[in-house]
Amino acid sequence: MLERITRREEADLFVAWIAISISFAIIFISPGGFLNFGSGRISAVTALVYFGMSLVVVFFGFILHEMAHKFTAIKYGYWAEFRKDNMMLLVAVALAALVGVVFAAPGATMIYNMRADGRMISREENGKISAAGPVTNLILCIPFAGLLLYGGLSSGFGLNFFALVGIVGLQVNAMIAAFNMLPVSVLDGRKVLAWNPAIFIVLIVAAFGILVASFYLFIS
Repeated sequence: MLERITRREEADLFVAWIAISISFAIIFISPGGFLNFGSGRISAVTALVYFGMSLVVVFFGFILHEMAHKFTAIKYGYWAEFRKDNMMLLVAVALAALVGVVFAAPGATMIYNMRADGRMISREENGKISAAGPVTNLILCIPFAGLLLYGGLSSGFGLNFFALVGIVGLQVNAMIAAFNMLPVSVLDGRKVLAWNPAIFIVLIVAAFGILVASFYLFIS
C-alpha cells in the first residue's frame, strides 16, 4: 500500500507535518500565543520536550488522518493524493504564535472523483471517505486516554511524562477531528453531513466532547 504514496506526496506530508507540529508545540508552550508569553516562562528543555511530543503526536494524528482519506478512496476505486497549501501552513503557524489557536488546514487529500471505469463518486462514498479521517483521530484518542489514565494513576493523578503525552495526544487528535468536522467549506464535516446527518452529529459531538473534556482535565 505504501508504494501508492508518491514522492511529491511524501514531501508535502513532511512539510505539513513539521508546520503543524510547530503550531501545536507553540500553543502547549504558550497557550495564549507568544504575544502573551510572560509570567509563564518555561525552560528551553521543556520547550524541546513539548516540540518532540508534538512531532510524535501530530505524526500519528495528522498523517494517519490523511492516509485514512487516501486509502478509503483507493478502496472505492478512486485515486487520492495529499497536497499541502503553503499559505494555510503559514497561517497555521502565525495564528498559533500570535493568538494561541491552531488552524489545522495544512492542505487536503485531493480525490480524483472519477474511477477508471468512468463512474463518478457518489455522495455516500464521498461521505465515507471524508468521515474516515476524523474517525481515525477519535480512535487514536483511545490509546492516548489510556496513557493519561496510566500516568495519572501511577502518580496519584499528577501530570508525569506518561500523563503529559496522553493529554497532548488526546487534545491534538480531538482538535484535528473537531476542526475537520465543522460543516463548512471543503472540510470533512460538510461532506459527512450531506451523506448522513446522524453520523455527522455523532462524530462532531464526540470530537468536541473529547476536546472540551481534555482541556478540563489539563486545567484541573
